[in-house]
Amino acid sequence: MSEVDAPRGRACSRTPRLRTPGDRSGRTVPGRTRTLRSVALLTSGVLVLPVLAGCTSGEDGSGAVAVPSDIGHTGRDRIEKGGTLRWAVDSAPTTLNAFQADANSATGRVTGAVLPSLFTLDQRGRPQLNPDYLESAELVDREPKQVVLYKLNQEAVWTDGREIGAPDFVAQWRALSGKDTAYWTARNAGYERIEKIERGKSDLEVRVTFARPYADWRSLFSPLYPKETMGTPASFNDGARSELPVTAGPFALQKLDGEEGTVTLVRNPRWWGDPAKLDSIVLRAVPRDRRAAALATGDVDIAEIDRGVADRIAVAHKDPEGGSGGSGPGAASATAGESGGGSEQERSAGAAGAAGAAGETADGGGPLARGRGDAGPIRFSSEQTGLRGFVVRKSLEPAYTQLALNGESGPLADERVRRAVARALDRRALAETVLKPLGLPAKPVGSHLALAGQPAYADSSGALGGQDTEEAQALLADAGWTPEGARAADSGTKAGPEQSPAAGSPAAQSPAVQSPAAQSPAAQSPAAGSPAQEGGPAAQGPAAQGPSAPSAGVRGPSAPSPGVQGPSAAGAPAPGAPQSPPAAGAAGAGSADGAAAPGGGGDDKPGARGPVALPGGSDGDKAMPEAYGREGGVAGAYAPVGTRAPGRNPVAGPLGKDGQPLNLRFVLPSGPGSEPLRTVADRIRTMLDRIGISTEVKKVADESFFKDHIASGHYDLALWSWPATAYPATDARPIYAKPQPATDGSLLVEQNYTRVGTDRIDQLFDEAVSELDERKARDLMKQVDSRIWAAAASIPLYQRPELVAAKHDLANAGAFGFSAPRYQDIGFVKAGPAHGAERN
Repeated sequence: MSEVDAPRGRACSRTPRLRTPGDRSGRTVPGRTRTLRSVALLTSGVLVLPVLAGCTSGEDGSGAVAVPSDIGHTGRDRIEKGGTLRWAVDSAPTTLNAFQADANSATGRVTGAVLPSLFTLDQRGRPQLNPDYLESAELVDREPKQVVLYKLNQEAVWTDGREIGAPDFVAQWRALSGKDTAYWTARNAGYERIEKIERGKSDLEVRVTFARPYADWRSLFSPLYPKETMGTPASFNDGARSELPVTAGPFALQKLDGEEGTVTLVRNPRWWGDPAKLDSIVLRAVPRDRRAAALATGDVDIAEIDRGVADRIAVAHKDPEGGSGGSGPGAASATAGESGGGSEQERSAGAAGAAGAAGETADGGGPLARGRGDAGPIRFSSEQTGLRGFVVRKSLEPAYTQLALNGESGPLADERVRRAVARALDRRALAETVLKPLGLPAKPVGSHLALAGQPAYADSSGALGGQDTEEAQALLADAGWTPEGARAADSGTKAGPEQSPAAGSPAAQSPAVQSPAAQSPAAQSPAAGSPAQEGGPAAQGPAAQGPSAPSAGVRGPSAPSPGVQGPSAAGAPAPGAPQSPPAAGAAGAGSADGAAAPGGGGDDKPGARGPVALPGGSDGDKAMPEAYGREGGVAGAYAPVGTRAPGRNPVAGPLGKDGQPLNLRFVLPSGPGSEPLRTVADRIRTMLDRIGISTEVKKVADESFFKDHIASGHYDLALWSWPATAYPATDARPIYAKPQPATDGSLLVEQNYTRVGTDRIDQLFDEAVSELDERKARDLMKQVDSRIWAAAASIPLYQRPELVAAKHDLANAGAFGFSAPRYQDIGFVKAGPAHGAERN
């Protein structure tokens, strides 16, 4: 799903990267290498915690089930040979070198099809040996040095006929070790720990000896480039950006056309494994808001989409002239799938979702009406006819959307305020807003370091605690934020200069430190960016949904990817991606809170909202009179039936301290696909209203969301996504490492954009990445996660949805989830000669 995503890692390099909203591919802000990592501010002092290793919710990877991939799985014997698959991507690869900072998700698509990956991920996100390249890979020695022995597939050769061997491993190690600064690498994690690489007993054996133990050794050499690419700085830095003359995958690179935005891959005649079913794959750059048209006109056969397009496909199938079809996101044709009826998820169509979409079409509102735009009814009708040939495949993306709290300065520098924000959130209600309409499991994410179904997953949210309005209010009061403090300004009390943040700091630019006049509509300029357009879960990330969102892999923030796949604004996020980012977009128009999502463009000022309602089932879930949102309330006003007794009522009015209002700036992307993200943000604002925290939404252009706000620290609250990984000790370290002060007074934050961390978290990461006992390493990561929860700077909300539109007869491609595509198995289900001729 397209969101402002966090970077989802590149298929190979385990580096989270920023992804801008609407670009799940993971356009990145180059990060610093791990050698620059370090310290964040924890201005409220040292955390006083219980034994955090025990602060889990009693759930581990064995109790949480991963949502399976949805790819229309079909046996190779039922797939025709030949044809071209046209695959939509967000943008053409900016480089073909996956280890450079500007690699994106399209880079990952290419390298996954044309280069060796020694280990790939299965549906549960576990690394599995790839038999196409390896006979075995084992840890043969632990003392005195760690030694890994690779035994290569004897048939594995590069396209020039040379065997894959030790020289290729050596060249990649030297390029990525960080010792030669002439190589422009994004990072060197893992490679810097290698001491030497040598030939084993034969040319098919490679021995890698580590100077320091490295638990995530399976993450290395994927993808593996030939020595011709890695051998010199010139070929690494420049040559590999646009050319890969030597490859070793089921496909080979034929052409990269940056002007046309296409990459053409063709079947590799030297491939020794199961031969590719397709003749070629064409990756084509198609913007998110043009995906429906591209699908309908046949320009692409498969594309990641948002919920609006999924609803259109569902309605197209329900049209009487469109045949029986399916209904709802995930509606399937009986053509794909081994059983002849598509995947289980395709068969279990969301009838209610389709009905809702149809209703919206009838009255001229909703996502279908927005989808028509300026196309007119004739073109729209034609597109609907074309969309009948597609099914929607759905799963959960390997990325999660988080609420990020910037703890560098301002109110959120106080740990108690951050914890109050976290305790005010009904995370389950937020997850249901995004995932329930899609028929996907709507359970809040309980870990920063793994997702449900992964062996390392454990719900450690107990280290922070669940939703508790009274506890949140008590934390704010303890931090000095009270209704009386907000009214102090009316009696002439003003905060002195010593209480104001330094000029130029992020806090100084936030609404909380501006005068009322500065916050008035007359004093505010419109937000950068165009009005929001039709969006969907995919669009959010930092997830914009987020970094990338959004999104990951690398999406990244894809979000992006997470969607940055990989921050997905709860699309980032992407990274994804980036997502990426990724995913908040799955929310419908409006929310269960009774608060409509803000419109596209412009800023949403505090105090401009109507009555506040709470999510059903939440603490104090009765509607609050508008009077409670105003200072002092209204004398003699009566509360609605069922309102709590006065002693337990929500805070009557905003909070403040020394005349400064407790007002947080909520930064969101404003581009296409971000409307659902704003729906989630609006629900969060409603929850914060209940404890006296006011928020001001600042909508900014997608291209500036990360660069000018998240990475620079000019925000208080934001949504984006981070990618999940099989190697959290390596990949998550830059995201949560304690920022370190630089000589110029700035902070070196790596990817820790909340700017909150602790020395103990860093220490536990260091111990885990060097622990070769997998059980002990997993226990260390649980301790890390508990402490990240307790710091209350990153609040995981939900796993991003993944919606993919695919031709009804396309097999073994769609919503992959964690699993890596097997490009050689992708193709079209066998049909009559006319069908085959059409494909060829």
